[in-house]
Amino acid sequence: MLKAVVLISGGGSNLKAILEATENPEYPVSVLAVGADNDCDGLAHADNYGVPSFVVSPGNFANRAEWAEELLAQIQGFKPDIVILAGFMRILPPAFVRALSPNLINTHPSLLPLFPGAHGVHDAMVAGAKETGVTIHIVDEGVDTGPHLAQAKVEILPEDTEESLHERIKVVERQLLVQVVADIASGKIQLSAN
Repeated sequence: MLKAVVLISGGGSNLKAILEATENPEYPVSVLAVGADNDCDGLAHADNYGVPSFVVSPGNFANRAEWAEELLAQIQGFKPDIVILAGFMRILPPAFVRALSPNLINTHPSLLPLFPGAHGVHDAMVAGAKETGVTIHIVDEGVDTGPHLAQAKVEILPEDTEESLHERIKVVERQLLVQVVADIASGKIQLSAN
């Protein structure tokens, strides 16, 4: 059984998808805890599933390094096998990444290396791309530059708005994340930093 801590910043739809998957006794993953950088709506999913949660708000610390140290301490207290960034909207300092990688994965709403960063959906539309998608990757010290674990394509439709496209990407993202985490648990996907 792969033991995970999931980090979120918002509504937690990816977290909810993983928690729903864990209801199946054959799904080889358990969520030990949910962490957030603010008191966000997604924490309700943890409550609904009886999963412990914690908030480490950057505003309570003198600098990013101290915040990340506390976040790391909270995570390591649960002794997870993997940490999943599921809509966690902060860039993590190198020392944090080094402490957890390659067992630190992220979802990103584009076909990396195209359109990295916080505005992947917007950037794809502005560029006139015909397709985009989702990438699940190992977090390294760059921004969305780590090794790819899986990708799935999403066509950009002529009538798409940024919001409608992002919603369609999220549907694919949830399915892919649930599958990738299961594949890591079963050994089909090996995590390595190279």
